[in-house]
Amino acid sequence: MIAARRRYEIHERNRHGKHVWYFRRPGQIRVRLPGEYNSREYIKAYNDAFAGKLVVQPVGRPAAYTLAWLIHQYRQSAHFKGLRPSTRRVRDSIFARLVEKSGTQPFKAIKRQHLQAAMDAKADTPFAANNALKAIRKLFEWSVSAGHIDHNPCNGVKPIKAKTDGFHSWTVDQVEQYRVFHPVGTRARLALDIMLFCGLRRGDVVRVGPQHVRDSLITLRTQKTNTMVYLTIWPELQRSIDATTTGDLSFMVTSCGKPFTSPESFGNWFALQCENAGLPNECRAHGLRKAGATIAAENGATAHELCAMYAWTKLATAEIYTKEADRKRLSRAASERISQYGWSERLVDLERA
Repeated sequence: MIAARRRYEIHERNRHGKHVWYFRRPGQIRVRLPGEYNSREYIKAYNDAFAGKLVVQPVGRPAAYTLAWLIHQYRQSAHFKGLRPSTRRVRDSIFARLVEKSGTQPFKAIKRQHLQAAMDAKADTPFAANNALKAIRKLFEWSVSAGHIDHNPCNGVKPIKAKTDGFHSWTVDQVEQYRVFHPVGTRARLALDIMLFCGLRRGDVVRVGPQHVRDSLITLRTQKTNTMVYLTIWPELQRSIDATTTGDLSFMVTSCGKPFTSPESFGNWFALQCENAGLPNECRAHGLRKAGATIAAENGATAHELCAMYAWTKLATAEIYTKEADRKRLSRAASERISQYGWSERLVDLERA
């Protein structure tokens, strides 16, 4: 372990396993010291900090007009507080990494080319990079409206193109394999039945309960899109609910009989149930929504019907499934026309000729 050699020097190992050095007087927020330890850049930053030339504010108060200060202001805004809790958690995580890496930098010095360079450096992790860009874009968008800057430096910064099919959509065989391993009456089976037959996201699965049911109809305002959904409890789902120990306010409960504390904790538990059933790692909760939407579309569900069930606010999302189902039906119809062309009759005619 490297020992501190100067007054107020502290260091820690970051998540990449690298030693990072800071200057911190008691009662004050620490300041990251740049460069390699004992390098010329490092020594200059240390001397500046010791002489008070670097702005060091009391703990809990980021230095004024730094990126950390701007993020702190944004997190107090009505815009940030109006975001969904799940979105706030994701962006808080992104902002925490930003503050750790560049929190002491003046935010007005951040230019488009800096952000584009940061995106290019993360080309190997496009989804993380694009999510960070989305959060930073909203940060600076608010900053413009609040009068902190004149223009958004994210304008013109392009997200990284990444091809993906998203979450794996369960196959019918995978659904049956899970259902065989987890029989009716188990919490694991009820979890799948609710997600498959109701199309609910994890955040709604942990909330839905008897208070949302009336006359075999679930009426629930979804957490993500704030949309009302009306879901029929068909006999197969009702049998699963009746045979399983449920909670007073939520159908899904832990082994202790208490509601799950978060969608993430439910997702982790459900992943374990999939593993126990011998399913591949790609089988996860969200994939059941895709499987249900695919089955519904292939059996004639319209885009509007899918939007009503899955609480999608954009018709284009539902049309992904209906268009794919239409292509399969049209392809089969075209193939059938070719097969019914009358090849046998033409062969007979040619043989006679």
